[in-house]
Amino acid sequence: MTAPLRVGNASGFYGDRATAWREMLDGGELDVLTGDYLAELTMLILGRDRLRDPGLGYAKTFLRQLEGCLGTALERGVRIVTNAGGLNPAGLAAAIGSLADRLGLTARIGYVEGDALARPDALTANAYLGAFGIAACLDAGADVVVTGRVTDASLAVGPAIARFGWGHGDLDALAGATVAGHLIECGAQVTGGNFSFFTELPDGGHRPGFPIAEIHPDGSSVLTKHPGTGGAVTVETVTAQLLYEVGGPDYLGPDVVTRLDTVELIADGPDRVRVTGVRGTPPPDTLKVGVNNLGGFRNSMTFVLCGLDIPAKAALVRGQVEAAVGTDGLEFVLARTDHPDAVDTEAASALLHVHLRDGDKARAGRAFSAAAVELALASYPGCTLTTLPGDATPYGVFTADAVPQVGVEHVAVLPSGERVPIAPPPVTGTPEDPVRHRPPAGGDLSSRASRRRALGELVGARSGDKGGDANLGVWARTDATWAWLRGWLTVERLAELLPETAPLTVERYELPNLRAVNFVLRGLLGQGVAASTRFDPQAKALGELLRSRVVDLPTGPPVGNTGPAGEVAR
Repeated sequence: MTAPLRVGNASGFYGDRATAWREMLDGGELDVLTGDYLAELTMLILGRDRLRDPGLGYAKTFLRQLEGCLGTALERGVRIVTNAGGLNPAGLAAAIGSLADRLGLTARIGYVEGDALARPDALTANAYLGAFGIAACLDAGADVVVTGRVTDASLAVGPAIARFGWGHGDLDALAGATVAGHLIECGAQVTGGNFSFFTELPDGGHRPGFPIAEIHPDGSSVLTKHPGTGGAVTVETVTAQLLYEVGGPDYLGPDVVTRLDTVELIADGPDRVRVTGVRGTPPPDTLKVGVNNLGGFRNSMTFVLCGLDIPAKAALVRGQVEAAVGTDGLEFVLARTDHPDAVDTEAASALLHVHLRDGDKARAGRAFSAAAVELALASYPGCTLTTLPGDATPYGVFTADAVPQVGVEHVAVLPSGERVPIAPPPVTGTPEDPVRHRPPAGGDLSSRASRRRALGELVGARSGDKGGDANLGVWARTDATWAWLRGWLTVERLAELLPETAPLTVERYELPNLRAVNFVLRGLLGQGVAASTRFDPQAKALGELLRSRVVDLPTGPPVGNTGPAGEVAR
């Protein structure tokens, strides 16, 4: 078939907009509707669910969303593909079958399994599978396909394989569809959600619609959304999502290595961006494995320090808490949110966050929080806390591993119940170490006119988490700004602007087609979001922090705004 495949997405995470499924089905024509529910933290949550009830382990909210939409999808021929199966895709498939029976509907349901690995020492261990199992279920006539831990992009790549008949050797097409899948996987983030220049969006970013990828037989695509929905689809909103949670130019996947430095974005009309030029190379012979373990227990209490002598007040609390519960596992973070000569208490106050992590639930629980509260009348002047004493909660630790592709039993369970083994790619490669770009000369402003303004006047940014690492993508809005940015924003300058990155291993990559530079910050998030006590545990705000820093910007002709939400493409 030569007509494009219209793939919409109605969920970017476990807890996304509940009405999006109905909005996407009613908003216009679709061939496939996907839902992404899984993240590293979600797998931990589902693992704890399964400890309480072995019949769980999937995203329960998906069933509630599907109840009001399944009949419509079947009537309109819209096929549903979701990774909401989590740790129990067979259980969710059975639950969908029961739902269909209760609604008086006939639904052909397939599911994909084999991602769960036997790791007795882990709470969860799941390999990131590819898209060919999804395609096998669709080829067998499935109306609904449920998966466990496949790569997020596979939810869109699988339907494209089924539609266009691609094989493992169609690397460029697979890579193009991978980019399309990556762009829509986070829902409204590509249509104006979490966008640096949200004030330029037509609706000010109030309720962005969910995205659609029109995937063509050669793997190219057009990103768009239903008419009349909020937000916008522009070269810049697409650029922002393309930079989200990526590393070097080689984007490794189980079916293909996608060369992000070959992606070209072209404005294709209102709320339409064409994605072309994507190249792919053979995938690695290993699969990524996400491993979650319970790390222990944690608790937090926050002291409000108002007025004068903030450091001394914080030091007093530290000494008192350490004397009460010991020093092991304690962490003190002083947030200087106070302003001098303030006229109200909140503006005059700093916050001292005290965290405790321990394998002993009792020590991390009331023993700690009650000790903090007991200081209320026996510590610094004006002592107060933000919460009552509470018990400890368990936390998880995420690590990434790899296993040979040939050692994973990737299986498609067809609507008939037949189990079809999915063979690994016949040709694999060993990706070369990516080139870490050194910026060219020319970014120094010492001999050029400049003005002191926020960096975000000229650039956008998007950041996110990958286990204990984070990425920070920064893009320029014009060619002139890019010529300056790529020479100016070095690893060393990043350390000056964001001091917490200074002791870390930081990798820097350039994506010239996007006028972007991407930093990978190794170890910024420690043992991952579930274990992090960082104020921004998933590094979602790191890009906006960088944009807020006041720096020397070049003067001359305007090099910032390219029009409403960056509508002008290169």
